[in-house]
Amino acid sequence: MATFDVLLPVRNGIDYLAQALDSIQSQSFRDWRLLVLDHGSSDGSTELARAYGERDRRIQVHVMADAPDLSALLNRGLDLCDCRYVLRQDADDISLPDRMAELARAFTADPELVLAASLGDVIDGRGRIIGRIDMPTGPWGMRAGALFRTPTAHPAVALRLDALVRLGARYGEDFIGAVAPAARLRVPGLAEDYFLFGQLALTCRCVNLARKLIRYRWHGANVGAVHASAQMKMALDISRYLAESLAIMQGTASFDPAPFCNHGERLFDMGEGRDFSEAYRVMEQILSRVMPPGPELRRELAFRKLLARRDAAMALRYGIFLGRHGFRPSEWRTVKSWLLRNSRRQPLVRAGVVSTTESRRTADAGY
Repeated sequence: MATFDVLLPVRNGIDYLAQALDSIQSQSFRDWRLLVLDHGSSDGSTELARAYGERDRRIQVHVMADAPDLSALLNRGLDLCDCRYVLRQDADDISLPDRMAELARAFTADPELVLAASLGDVIDGRGRIIGRIDMPTGPWGMRAGALFRTPTAHPAVALRLDALVRLGARYGEDFIGAVAPAARLRVPGLAEDYFLFGQLALTCRCVNLARKLIRYRWHGANVGAVHASAQMKMALDISRYLAESLAIMQGTASFDPAPFCNHGERLFDMGEGRDFSEAYRVMEQILSRVMPPGPELRRELAFRKLLARRDAAMALRYGIFLGRHGFRPSEWRTVKSWLLRNSRRQPLVRAGVVSTTESRRTADAGY
């Protein structure tokens, strides 16, 4: 049994796959096994991964072209794992040399920790740094923000396997089980990571380490680039579902987080609505009662409050917020998306109306 099993799904990822594999082989922590989950590649990715496996027995290639969607592919990968920690790696990203060592240290220091992730740089197709992963790093940061955006970066994550097994946690599936079975959501793709990590953030110890341990590649073939609108809509469905699950678990009134969500660092078009102050008041009361108190929750609520009114004064409110809480790129880009909402580069996605009793729809797969 290795300390880390690395799950690396790939489908026609030949352009960057070698760099991803090299980054795992270059880890300072040596006790790992790499499971390449090939989802029907036809561009030479399978052959390249097998060539690596011939030189390094820790690299295993599993062709799973018949997996119906990305969630199913990743869950088959979880079934293959025999390790302490499952580490995610995408076929176009780069793990920095001390990534495993730092994550192993975090898990050892906190036996209750179920998910550990990190910060990192965003790079383009040529490997040039064009941004950074911006995630909360406080002890309760992931829980405080889980209803409004993905609380961690998928390719930066490691998970404690025995905890996943105990919880019955799987990609794309509701393991909390608060919502009635007939209305439960399933997420085959697009945002299967958010569905898993959001549930974990609400129920377990999860942290983003304040260290850069990965380089996340952004290019024209990313799911977020090719299926941006569909991905945002699916993420919003998940936010609403997580909020409903939380309300049921805690025995509180339900609320709609949609006016305050910033998936893709953009706000949603709520139709004619422009003032959500009353919806914010209800949400603040509920979250202040059921979330761990502290600076993470205070910041999240303060930021969501400035989004509650869609008016020209949002920029001014953001300036006041900035003076009190400091700068985070994702928050500024969210505000900017509203200020530039009429431009082609910042289109808004319509949120639509949701009922807590309606049946949950299923997303189209893709990655």
